[in-house]
Amino acid sequence: MTRKLAAEFFGTFWLVFGGCGSALLAAAFPQLGIGFAGVAFAFGLTVLTMAYAVGGISGGHFNPAVSLGLAVANRFEWSELIPYWIVQVIGGFAGAAVLYVIASGAPNFTAGGFASNGYGALSPGHYSLLSCLVAEIVLTAAFLVVILGSTSKAAPAGFAPIAIGLGLTLIHLISIPVTNTSVNPARSTAVAVFAQTGAFGQLWLFWVAPLAGAVIGALIWKSLLSPGESPGLIGQER
Repeated sequence: MTRKLAAEFFGTFWLVFGGCGSALLAAAFPQLGIGFAGVAFAFGLTVLTMAYAVGGISGGHFNPAVSLGLAVANRFEWSELIPYWIVQVIGGFAGAAVLYVIASGAPNFTAGGFASNGYGALSPGHYSLLSCLVAEIVLTAAFLVVILGSTSKAAPAGFAPIAIGLGLTLIHLISIPVTNTSVNPARSTAVAVFAQTGAFGQLWLFWVAPLAGAVIGALIWKSLLSPGESPGLIGQER
């Protein structure tokens, strides 16, 4: 169990440090060319790289919503859920803390939003609470379907991290203007601690919506898409 928790800690650390770091350090300088799409790909790459690096140890969740969804889908032990949540939140906070130390070394540094999530005035596009709630629920549900599908018996072996990483990239391309993209309560909590915009007061949405979306996605997969998790026809005689 210790190795699993250590893997989840490091994976969530990398997700927050790499994903939010790309937004705070690289995207802050337009001349570097990373931009909106670059941040989206950075988040996808953090999950892809850590899924290959430590996914074989812990399952590569790096996200409390993913852990919950996998438990609902009977792919994860309920008894391990709370320990996973704890180390994911701590790992995310550690990533944000290291990022803060680096970012604060710049001249005239202010934390500002610190890559945090928000709705209303704290949404990048000033989207309403309802819009942000729906976006986070739907996108987290879709993310769970991608995860469960790409790791099922019917999927080609060895490619799940690529599908999951690209899935998270797509999610960010859709929702950065809406909520600055959470779909991950640990990621949202980590940066909200350092933000100076009141993001912590809106953090409840970025726990409620991803967790609800994860349950919905898991139930869709479990009840509609994969009864019995039967192997597909790829490579079989028809």
